[in-house]
Amino acid sequence: MKLKQRVVLLAILLVIFIFTKVFLIDNLDTSAANREDQRAFHRMMASLHVELDPRLDHTLQSPWEIASQWVVPREVYPEETPELGAVMHAMTTKKIIKADVGYKGTQLKALLILEGGQKVVFKPKRYARDYVVEGEPYAGYDRHNAEVAAFHLDRILGFRRAPLVVGRFVNLRTEIKPVATEQLLGTFMAVGNNTCFYGKCYYCRETEPACADGDIMEGSVTLWLPDVWPLQKHRHPWGRTYREGKLARWEYDESYCDAVKKTSPYDSGPRLLDIIDTAIFDYLIGNADRHHYESFQDDEGASMLILLDNAKSFGNPALDERSILAPLYQCCIIRVSTWNRLSYLKNGVLKSALKTAMSHDPISPVLSDPHLDALDQRLLSILATVKQCTDQFGPDVVLVEDRMTLSHL
Repeated sequence: MKLKQRVVLLAILLVIFIFTKVFLIDNLDTSAANREDQRAFHRMMASLHVELDPRLDHTLQSPWEIASQWVVPREVYPEETPELGAVMHAMTTKKIIKADVGYKGTQLKALLILEGGQKVVFKPKRYARDYVVEGEPYAGYDRHNAEVAAFHLDRILGFRRAPLVVGRFVNLRTEIKPVATEQLLGTFMAVGNNTCFYGKCYYCRETEPACADGDIMEGSVTLWLPDVWPLQKHRHPWGRTYREGKLARWEYDESYCDAVKKTSPYDSGPRLLDIIDTAIFDYLIGNADRHHYESFQDDEGASMLILLDNAKSFGNPALDERSILAPLYQCCIIRVSTWNRLSYLKNGVLKSALKTAMSHDPISPVLSDPHLDALDQRLLSILATVKQCTDQFGPDVVLVEDRMTLSHL
């Protein structure tokens, strides 16, 4: 063989070797990531059912101390939480030592201080489980059971960005009124044989109180995040105008995501991917009311988008508000870990997992069957949307491996 032919053959073999090596390494890395995502999914499924048990095995004897130490910039609670049942048991049983009107906002709530000094937010029951909220997707009162369901969906999706929530029954006459502030106590009233209160908020009205069944009121309690982690409020880039006839820019500008990618904190770091995760979360629960969101203060875009205030959810199981998914279908990117988790949850797994996760709750059944069925149908819509993106742009563009940077955008 001539020297020139040998050189050409060696060059071809070298190119083949390089491409083969790169391909194998890439696939090994990808399969390793996928295997870890699959292992994480199986760990989550194995720990779905949480017994509300007061026993603590931790060296810290206070459930509030344990929960406060869970919080870090990228999660509210860790993947493995053997003390979760004890913390939630404390949330639903600890004595209420003070009750006040809720923090500022549009919806009725009460701020409770539990024995040991822990703050929780109490949201009262306003609707029966099978009540359908008609009208706009953000219509109606807050749904206390939606907060419970959203917390467990956060666990199932592996986000771990929602504060702990559990259902609780309270006796308004014996547990709340004796420790209520004058401001809260002034909103109590009797409607027939039922004790009611209307609180203080933007939409709170004396004519629209929340009423107990006699003295016993069903509600949800949300664990207050530690004061050492102050929150910063941000306007959601895909927020609605809430004005009839006036559209937000994202509702008519097809290139809106390109503009978002050029603005801080969405031009780098994990925040835009968090927005897309949240859009998926909100679409599943039917929450079209996330006009603002919270992160930890002075985070420069590095901390998570915290999934607070999920009560405008599970209002109408027949309504699939596709516009909630706008960040996903306009940006056409999604975390590989999120995509993998969604793929594992299809074929009825999501409905079954959420039903199991909520079965221990004191207010179980938390959701009606139509809402559980709607979750599986909405999941199919999300998967179809991602497929449309990958068909158009290719999986290498749409499925983002790096969970912290978006330098390729």
